[in-house]
Amino acid sequence: MQRFIIEMGMGNDLYGQDYTKAAARAVEDAIRHSSIPMFEALGLSHDEMEVRVTIGAQEPDKVDTGALAAKLPRGRVTVSAVKGGLNVTNPDSGNVTVIATAAVEAFLPKQ
Repeated sequence: MQRFIIEMGMGNDLYGQDYTKAAARAVEDAIRHSSIPMFEALGLSHDEMEVRVTIGAQEPDKVDTGALAAKLPRGRVTVSAVKGGLNVTNPDSGNVTVIATAAVEAFLPKQ
C-alpha cells in the first residue's frame, strides 16, 4: 500500500471530559475540507482505499475507536488511540478541557 494523503486535525471537549467527542471533532477537522477527485478521474473504487486514523489523547483508553471508525464515510477504516493531545485544567474552576489530535491517512495499492 502507498500513502497518498495525510490530513491532521484537532478537536476538543470543553466541559464534558469526553475523549471520544474530542477525537471525533479532531477527525472532522482533519477531513472537513478534503476532496479527492482522483477516484472519479481514474475510475478507482473507494473500496480499494485503506484509511488509518491515529488519535492522540491523554487517556487513549477512553476513546471509542469503533464509534469513530463508523463515522468515516469511505474506505476500509482502522482507528487507533495513543497517548497524546492535552488536558488543560482551568485553575479557577478545576474544569478540564480535553484536546485530541488526529492524523487521517489514506492508502491505495501501488498503481
